[in-house]
Amino acid sequence: MNFRFSATLAACFMAAGLGLSASAQAQATGDKAVSTSTVGQAGKGSKSYSTTQVAPADPVADAVKERFRQRFTGMDVTAVRRTPYGLFEVQLGMDLIYTDEKVTWVMEGPLIDAMTRRDVTREAQEKLGSIPFDQLPLDLAIKQVKGDGSRKVAIFEDPNCGYCKQLRKTLEDVDNITVYTFLYPILSPDSNVKVRDVWCSADPGKAWDDWMLRGQKPATANCSVPEDKLLALGKQLMVRGTPTMFFADGSRTSGALPLDQLKARLN
Repeated sequence: MNFRFSATLAACFMAAGLGLSASAQAQATGDKAVSTSTVGQAGKGSKSYSTTQVAPADPVADAVKERFRQRFTGMDVTAVRRTPYGLFEVQLGMDLIYTDEKVTWVMEGPLIDAMTRRDVTREAQEKLGSIPFDQLPLDLAIKQVKGDGSRKVAIFEDPNCGYCKQLRKTLEDVDNITVYTFLYPILSPDSNVKVRDVWCSADPGKAWDDWMLRGQKPATANCSVPEDKLLALGKQLMVRGTPTMFFADGSRTSGALPLDQLKARLN
């Protein structure tokens, strides 16, 4: 998956006096700031998407949350939850970090279950970012139907994303699917140019496949592109890397899944 370091998490740690690598800081300050007030289907007003899980009352977790706020006054703590591993999960928007009950240390990075080799952090983030499929503003996406189109997936993709191109090749082996592509130009200076040329072409779906699968650059075209709305949508949904997929059951995942895993998520 093509990934950008979280601007929110980077800014929070820098404000709290915690150092980051030079590359992480550069990625963080490169994030685009966009308005989310126009996100939504045309004529239906704006939409907002929640990434907060409602957790049962837990006085200990509440105390950890308060201690964390006292230790790191620059951080906006969304929630604190217990984990099965004796740690407390601290949610900062869509970012997750870990601490102990006394907040004597903080760990940032993936938490791996050694017995199952599962990336517990990634699973939790995907659950936080789930959304009912019919709430996505699909009028902002390129729609492609294959076979009876009974299976559905929505994908945020950048035209310069290598993993997106890999995913597109995998999708060639999937039948009876409807793919909604949200063009998400975040990776390279010319990403928005390619997005414009694809979106404004006579057949955006064909133009996208020609570029992503066959390397055929779209012809220069001009029209009104909803780029601000697409960037704002991705920001609200906490899409920080491409490809990011949303499935019909509301779940999400990031990266180019192998064919068997992709089919399992679609069925």
